[in-house]
Amino acid sequence: MSPRRKARAAFVSAVALLCLSALAGYVTITRLLESEKWVFHTYEARAALGDLDSTVVWAGRARSNYLISEANEYLSQFEAASRNIPGQLLHLRELTQDNPRQQELCGRLEELTARRIALLQESVQLKQKSPQDEQRQAELQNQSLPLTSEISSIVQRMREEEQRLLEIREQTSHRLLVLAATSLLVTFLLALGLLVLHYRLLSAELETREKAERIARDGEDSLRRLTGRLLQLQDAERRKFSRELHDSLGQYLAGVKMNLEMFSAHRQEGLFAEAIHLLDQAIAETRTISHLLHPPLLDEAGFSSAAKWYLEGFGQRSGIEVKIELPDNVDQLPKPVALGLFRVLQESLTNIHRHSGSSKADIALTILPARVSLTVRDYGKGIPADFLENFSHGRNSGVGLAGMQERARELGGQLNIRPCEPGTLISITLPLSNEIQAPNASAAD
Repeated sequence: MSPRRKARAAFVSAVALLCLSALAGYVTITRLLESEKWVFHTYEARAALGDLDSTVVWAGRARSNYLISEANEYLSQFEAASRNIPGQLLHLRELTQDNPRQQELCGRLEELTARRIALLQESVQLKQKSPQDEQRQAELQNQSLPLTSEISSIVQRMREEEQRLLEIREQTSHRLLVLAATSLLVTFLLALGLLVLHYRLLSAELETREKAERIARDGEDSLRRLTGRLLQLQDAERRKFSRELHDSLGQYLAGVKMNLEMFSAHRQEGLFAEAIHLLDQAIAETRTISHLLHPPLLDEAGFSSAAKWYLEGFGQRSGIEVKIELPDNVDQLPKPVALGLFRVLQESLTNIHRHSGSSKADIALTILPARVSLTVRDYGKGIPADFLENFSHGRNSGVGLAGMQERARELGGQLNIRPCEPGTLISITLPLSNEIQAPNASAAD
């Protein structure tokens, strides 16, 4: 079996074991909650017995205090206690309905309590009607004493029964708790072991994949270096072609113009004047092509002059208003960096003219101690979201954007494209190495 299948089997086993443990834990915890519920039920029954016993005692004391003092306060207490006792008896019967033995005792308790309360009420009424009838009061007291004793005995028996049930239910809850904890611990340890096995198998597979990716990355780096070299050769070829156009074709056309000017002084000035005009256009076009291929100002005067010359011509041709912000030390940029920034500027403005529909554009160059950043922002319709997603993943982003991105990578920088409201912002950031910064610092000094 392959390592991937082993890892998958270990992971599936761990998940299945965790699911089974979750099911077992659910069942156990449900039973534990049910057992705890019965424990709480037992405590409620014991509390109800205590409340009933206290209320009966309270009624007897209130009756005794009333017989002694004849105060209405004690009479009110007796009546309140007498009204509470039936409800407490009903509540106690409901709590003990699951136990036939307790139900039997509860029925006997209801009978004795009713008789006891009836005797107490008769004693209170006798005190109200015949306060001096001490003999009858004594008889009532003698009749109540056996009832009180029997009520106390029944309450005690019911308490003992509830205590016995409480001990049984607490033991059951404890066993369920131990069972739940043990099962969860065992399944957790088994699942942990399977997950560790899965991790080791997965780590081995990831290590193999990383080796393959490292080999592919090395190949990609080689391809990127080759692409960068091709871009350098392309720039060199453009520079050579620009010189050839300027030095050969331009000189020939200038010579033709001079000869025609001399000849036009004697024959048919109209035709020769038109020929001279056409030659002027050819020379101007030759210069434009030469400058676009590689502007001589970029080598002679630096990025600032080349950018301003290009933006002036671009504005005239496209009708787009372009604003540019340049720092004072922009002409101290290294030639590779200046060339990369200029090509990005060219391609960005070309895309704005072709696709954005914007009537204006803003350009800003920022130079920091360790890097330089160029931003080009338009105010057009923007770039579709799916195109930006493809660009971020390196898929179908177009030749122009791919070339800009490759230039940024070759120079160790980064190209970013993000939407604005309205329009699009393109930014390129290139590093300035120590070897590049040192001459700049000397020149500034």
